[in-house]
Amino acid sequence: MNSPLHVAVLMGGWSAEREVSLMSGKGIAEALESLGHRVTRIDMDRDVAAKLAAARPDIVFNALHGTPGEDGSVQGMLDLMGLKYTHSGMVTSVIAIDKALTKQALVPHGIPMPGGRIVKSADVFEGDPLKRPYVLKPVNEGSSVGVAIVTDDGNYGNPIGRDVAGPWQEFEELLAEPYVRGRELTTAILGGRALGVTELRPKSGWYDYDAKYTDGMTEHVFPAQIPDAITEACKRLALEAHHLLGCKGASRSDFRWDDERGEDGLFLLEVNTQPGMTPLSLVPEQARHLGISYPELVQMIIDEALA
Repeated sequence: MNSPLHVAVLMGGWSAEREVSLMSGKGIAEALESLGHRVTRIDMDRDVAAKLAAARPDIVFNALHGTPGEDGSVQGMLDLMGLKYTHSGMVTSVIAIDKALTKQALVPHGIPMPGGRIVKSADVFEGDPLKRPYVLKPVNEGSSVGVAIVTDDGNYGNPIGRDVAGPWQEFEELLAEPYVRGRELTTAILGGRALGVTELRPKSGWYDYDAKYTDGMTEHVFPAQIPDAITEACKRLALEAHHLLGCKGASRSDFRWDDERGEDGLFLLEVNTQPGMTPLSLVPEQARHLGISYPELVQMIIDEALA
């Protein structure tokens, strides 16, 4: 048993992923207490720095998702306060949450990612930025928040209607990418190794925010029933991306695989530096399949942050 620590678990916040963060934080706090650590739970608000200063923890477990907990803001604050914290640092967080910056960091090193470009939301009402089908997504949100797949027979209109609900109503700029048909795969990195590949099979539609966090809406197949070459490619690319971006602790890389094109059809979509730690989340699930319990997983992330 490691010597007991005082851990502040930072959760909640005000992003679109607040509820998921609260679930992650609850599980982490309970796991830490089961290991004998002292835990201070902090639901992040504008007074977070004062709360952390009063708590004076040995380390902060960052269980926030989305902005500002995943975009470098909280990391910068913790750096200024001289507090150790889990997961990736400020620079890595700034790059990884921004899908355009991530491409700039990874594609030159041979990581295959879909093409695309940044577009003004107002422009999509005048005409399509890419040939249909294509994907429109916020440049810096996680968990499939605000993603729209625009197809010829979709219900957004042609061109997209101004009054139709979609990310163009919430964000001034969007990333437009070619739609990659095929299968949804994901690989977790922990302690410098790739844990495996899960295939996500939504019961209906695609793997959006609701499918991720609603029990029973998505089938998780682990290990994914895919060719060995694709499994190895996912693990290699996830590990490369983790290192190239400078990630620490756990990360999760999400892929699309066009199974009609073999290895040429595999594309990295994004790297999550603060992957979910809820009962339905993929990192705990992959760890569990490899014999790593949830409390052990939490302790491993703490140990890497302290190393």
